[in-house]
Parts: sequence; structure tokens; C-alpha cells
Amino acid sequence: MLEEEKIIIRGARENNLKDVSLDIPTKKLVVITGPSGSGKSSLAFDTIFAEGQRRYLESLSAYARQFLDQMTKPDIDFIDGLSPAIAIEQKTINTHPRSSVGTVTNIYDFVRLLFAKVGKVKDPSTGETLKAHSDDDIIDHIKSLPEGKKFRVYASVVRGRKGEFLREIERWKRLGYSKAKIDGEMKDLHDPILLSKYQHHDIDLMIDLLTAGKEENTKRVREAIKVIDRIAEGWMKISLFHNEGERSFSRKLSSSAGATTFPELEPRLFSFNSPFGMCKSCKGTGIVAIEGKENILSDDEADFENYFENCSPCEGTGLRSEALWVNYNDYTIKDFLNTSACDLRAMLEKEVKKGEKHPVALRLIEEINTRLEFLDRVGISYLSLGRKTRTLSGGEAQRVRLATQLGSQLSGVLYVLDEPSIGLHHRDHNKLLNSLYQLRDLGNSVIVVEHDEDTMLASDHIIDIGPGAGIHGGTVINSGKPSDFKKMKSVTSDYLYGRKFVSEQRSAREGNGKFIEIKGCTGNNLKNVDLKLPLGQLVAFSGVSGSGKSSLVRETLEVAISRKLYRSQKNPLPFKKIVGLENINKMVHVDQKPIGRTPRSNPATYTGLFSLIRNVFAASPDAKLRGFTASTFSFNIKGGRCDNCEGAGKKRIEMHFLPDVFVECETCFGQRYRREVLEVRYKGRNIAEVLNMSVNQAYEHFANQPQIAAKLKTLAEVGLGYLKLGQSSVTLSGGEAQRIKLSKELSKRSTGKTLYFLDEPTTGLHFDDVKKLLDLVQRLCDQGNSIVIIEHNLDVIASADHVVDIGPSSGGEGGEICFQGPP
Repeated sequence: MLEEEKIIIRGARENNLKDVSLDIPTKKLVVITGPSGSGKSSLAFDTIFAEGQRRYLESLSAYARQFLDQMTKPDIDFIDGLSPAIAIEQKTINTHPRSSVGTVTNIYDFVRLLFAKVGKVKDPSTGETLKAHSDDDIIDHIKSLPEGKKFRVYASVVRGRKGEFLREIERWKRLGYSKAKIDGEMKDLHDPILLSKYQHHDIDLMIDLLTAGKEENTKRVREAIKVIDRIAEGWMKISLFHNEGERSFSRKLSSSAGATTFPELEPRLFSFNSPFGMCKSCKGTGIVAIEGKENILSDDEADFENYFENCSPCEGTGLRSEALWVNYNDYTIKDFLNTSACDLRAMLEKEVKKGEKHPVALRLIEEINTRLEFLDRVGISYLSLGRKTRTLSGGEAQRVRLATQLGSQLSGVLYVLDEPSIGLHHRDHNKLLNSLYQLRDLGNSVIVVEHDEDTMLASDHIIDIGPGAGIHGGTVINSGKPSDFKKMKSVTSDYLYGRKFVSEQRSAREGNGKFIEIKGCTGNNLKNVDLKLPLGQLVAFSGVSGSGKSSLVRETLEVAISRKLYRSQKNPLPFKKIVGLENINKMVHVDQKPIGRTPRSNPATYTGLFSLIRNVFAASPDAKLRGFTASTFSFNIKGGRCDNCEGAGKKRIEMHFLPDVFVECETCFGQRYRREVLEVRYKGRNIAEVLNMSVNQAYEHFANQPQIAAKLKTLAEVGLGYLKLGQSSVTLSGGEAQRIKLSKELSKRSTGKTLYFLDEPTTGLHFDDVKKLLDLVQRLCDQGNSIVIIEHNLDVIASADHVVDIGPSSGGEGGEICFQGPP
């Protein structure tokens, strides 16, 4: 019997890992679990994936390899058994305004091809279906011209393309052509012609000069058409002298009267990334700045929502208006973009059953439906192809990438996933597990960092890291099959097998007897919903993904309250009326959006901790002696920061055809500051060492600084004691970003009449950390505040005073309140 293949790890010390040595079976579904901050990601991503990627890069070109010496090898003695590695994380999806579910999964490429190859074009003004012109259509038009009138026959050789066209002009001269209409002006080709290569041009080559009414016209025009078919793909113009009239003809598409001509029906017409296909008003983004507001895309999410709306000319598609004329069996490209993956798949299957016989259409529908099925397999078939990736949650973004990998059908790859079950309703969880099994059964190794108990129990192998977070973690507590895990002692095992419980039985709060009522909500898939929200209670909104929870809570209720309390510019989804807003005086929304867009942003800067810490350093005797101020200890300001990396600690190396590589600054060695600044210490630690501390470590270090200690304590109470103060915000998960925001709000004074909105706050939390978070939320509610939580976590739902369940299913089959009352 052959020995089982393994990934062999010896002496892993990356981040908080304590000389970890273990064997991991390959071609299996392996779950790495443990308390938040225990070292799961350090093992999975910073060690296994990082070394797998580094070794893969060694096989590439000399250009790529020249940077490998600068790429830090994980701190490990030995590792073997690795295959090419792919990381599927929550934070690695494109957030460009043009990026969508359809483009990331490549499904939209097949949709564009379907519309270009078999789409029909309807003139929106007349309803006529445009068609290509035949020879007889062109000759009939010539016969209708006034007798004796002179007219020219042109070949439209260049149609809205950039270039100087010097070679082409020389070739046309050699073929015997002497005149052309260039950008509307007649030119002699033998004269010097200079065209800007940066501008779009139209060039019509004169083929013949004729007089209407002559018998030989028919023969000469037929000969001209053959030439035009060859040199201009059948695009031509018949133009009377003295600008008395010009008509375009296409062997492609135009109206019967020739009043309407259509651009080439090709895939780039449906591309919002191509100058040919994009809407000129919004540059392909589908959104425009609200008049009187900013006219650039903002990095700030709140600003983005307040300052931008849908683009009218392209109806939010980002495409030129002609693209919306094309339809496939009465469905426009907009219909394809706005329909959920589930409904789109059903619609295409219906077309096949109705008798679609076009071989190209059948092949493309097969390709599209196969990929739509992958979206369904990972539980996100409620998403539409046009859904912008910047609006996806971390879990949704990760499952979109997982669906793309399922479609690639790769084998022999090491996949590392970061909590793919985030934001997934229990109804859809089996779909996700089956997708992970499929990846494994293709011959891949699948390593999943996960807190979800169903995923743990369904895995082939579990690795439990702990026992605590930060310096209290970094050890392999258990490693083996799920069946062996029950008898092993650990925090994870205790919760997994019912020896400990997240939610405790407690009587529901009565609340304060007051309500906010919103009636007639009809936005997105909501079906005239009436909601009565009790105040002074913990209210949980549940329901399958895509059922309408966010439509009701976030896009209707929250926005309506925000307009009333804070005069927000954003419009809520449609509703009839709202009452009871006098019962609250403050609204706080805590979501999973990033706390900052640049690597310089971190938990210390976001919470205001860093300013307080810099003040402590500036007040030290050594700093005063050197003339240092608080700004000297900022890595964003000249003076104290390292000038080589400008305080970043790393330098970006641009890699062609590969993601950019960040390497440690060779001057400050990643410490961000000048040597003189690092010589100043508070209780034996310099500013760089403090930024490298975990929240728990910093709490002990600054115990005698009340303001700093209070903020650090709150961060620890929301389960972030393991987080480093200076950790870059771009490396934080959605759940971590949300809990940092929550801690910031909790550190403020409560009014007792505050309404808090939390969007899946348990994201990325271990059982034990969920318990801590629930205790904190209950404490906030005990102070008289009202808390609304959108959640899939059953323990959180069970701990609520009031539950509102939206459903019964997703998309068009959702949008109703199925239940509301005590859990």
C-alpha cells in the first residue's frame, strides 16, 4: 500500500507560531480552526501558501526571479510536499467600479458573445428590426435618385478608430485610389496627410463617381460593392454632390430606409471596458456624480453612496445606448445583467426547451449555464451578473472566486480558503461543502481556515490551533480526524461537542414599549412589507441569502432614518410611511467595510489610539531633550519617518503580468522610522515595537495611561485582543474591521436612545469570541439602547429578544416577513 502523501512542516515560527511541526494530508479537505488570533492564518496563509507561491515564482522567468531574494521566506526550518498554491481570501477581489460578478467569473464574456453572434437589433424609435443590406437594396436606392444628379460611392474603410494610417494611405494610393473623405473633409491622398494617432478617425475612400439615371450604373455599382466588401467589410456610403444627401449602407445592420445605421455587432460593443462599447457619459462605470457633489470617484464608501447615482443614458449598465437595442429572444443585455443567476439559468434553459436551434447559441448557453450552476453550488445564485464586486460582503466575494475556480477544473493545486462560510445561511451550507468536496475530488488539496462547526465535522482532517490568541496561541493543540476530536480537550472541542454553549437561556427583555414603524416597503424584491421594530431590545433579522434582509433593513429603514436624523443625501428604497423616529436621537451603523483604503491605515490610527500613544512618547524626557513633538512619531509626516520608504516600512516592486510585490525597506528594515526616533523609549519599548504589539500586550504596557487603556480594553472585549496595533487595514477581514468600528462606538458615551445596526458581527469569530461579543452587545442593550443585528449565526438569533425572519426563499421568491416575535 502506498504511503499517503503529506505536506511536512517542521519548525514554523511565522508571526506567533511557536516552532510548529506537523504533517498535513494532501488531496483532502483540511480545516484549520482555533480562537480568533491563535495563528490559523499564520499557518495557512503566511506559511503554507506563502512558501507555495514563492516556489512557484521560482519556476518563472529571470525577470520575476530577480525579486525573489527580496521576497521574505516564511520563518520555517523545513517544508515539503507543496504544490502550486492559490489563495481564495475575503479581501482579494477587484473593487473597481466596472468590476462585477459577471466579469470576475468570466460569464459576461460568453454573454457578450451570445448577443454579438445571435442578437437581433431593434430600432427603439420605430420598433423595426434592423437588417443587413443586400445588393438589390443599394441598387434600388441609386435608381431612386433624381436623374442627372452626380453622386459618389465611398468605402468606409476606417470607422471610429485611432491611428495615423500612413501605411494604409500608401497602400490605397498604390491600388489606384486618389481621393478620400477624412473626418468629413475631402482630401487628395497624394497631398501630405497628418492624423493624430490619439484621436478617433473616419475615413471614406472614394470608389466611383456616377450620374444618376444612366444604364451602366447597375453594373458599375455591383463591381464597386464587391470591392467594398473586400476592403471595408461591406460598409459604404452613397453621397450626392453639394451635401444634398448622404446615405450609409451596411452589409451588417441598418434600417430599411437607411435613416438608422448600427455599429458593428461584435463583442466589444457590449464591453464597458472598451472605448467602443462604453457609455461616454459615465465612462463605463454605470454611475455618475450627483450634480453639485464631487466629480471623482471617492475612496470613502459613505461618500460614494452619498455622491453617486445611476447613469441615465446607459440605465446603469455602463454601455453605449446602441448595446441596449440588441436583444436575444426579447431579453436585452440589461435584463441579463440585472437578473439573478438562478433566474437567468432558468430563463436560458427555457429557451433551449422552446426549440433554440442556432448551434452557436446552444454552445454559448451551455457554457453560460455551466458557470451559473457553479454560482448556485456555492450558495450565491441570488446574485446578478451586474452586481458590482465592491458591494459584495467578504464571504460573497470569496464564494464568487470559489465558483470561478470550480469552473477552471484545475487539478493538483493547493487551495487555501479563508472562512468561505461567512454570510451563508444554513440552508445553503451543504452546497458550499459539496463545492469543497468537488475541488478535493478533482485531485486538489483544500485547506480551509474556518470557525463553522458543520465544515469542521464534514472535513477529512482538523487542525486545532491555540490555546488562546496572540502570544497565548501559536501551538497545535490537536490534529486528526473529526471522529478523534471529540475526546480531545480544547476550547474548540468543548463548544463543538456541547460541553460549552455560546448562548445561554435568558428571559426576553420587555423593551421600552416604543416602536419604529415603516410601511409599504417595495424596493428590490420586497413585497409591500410592513415592519414594526420594537425599541429597547436586541432584534435579529434572519433569512436566506438574497431574501431581502439588506433591502429592508439597510437600504430602506436605515436610509430613511439617516435622512431624518442626519439629512443624508441618499434616497431609500420605496416605502409609504415611517413613524416613531422621535423615540431615538442617534443612529449608528457598524458594517464590514474597510476602516481604511491604504496600507498606512491601521487599528491604532482608526480608533484614535495612535494620537494618544504619540503624545505619551513626546512627553518622555528623552523626546523633550531631542526636541521631538508628537508629529515626530507619525509615520505619515516628514521628520521622524524613514525617508526611503516614506514611513510605509515596505516598498512596492511592480511585476509585469503578476501582482505587485512588497518588499521590506532596506533602510529601516520595516520599522518605518529614522534611527534617532527609534532610540526614544517608553517603558523600554520604542514606537515601532509598540505598533507591533497586540492589543492585549499594549493593554498591559499602557495600564497606567487611563485613556489608552480604556480604548484597548474595549478592543479586547470585542474579541480583538490578538490584533496588532499597527496591522495594515488592508489585511483585515470584514469581521475584524466591523469589530474595530464597534469598539470605537462602544468607547463613546451612550445616549440610551441610540439605535445600533450591526451587519453579521460574528464574521470570523470563534465560538468563545462570539460569546464575548454577545455579552458586550447584551450589556449595551441593558443600557436602554436598541440593537438590530442581521445574522445567520443561530446562537445570536437564539439570544435575541425579537426575531424578524425574511423569506421564504431568495430573489423573486423572497421579500416577505415570514415570522416576527420572540425566538
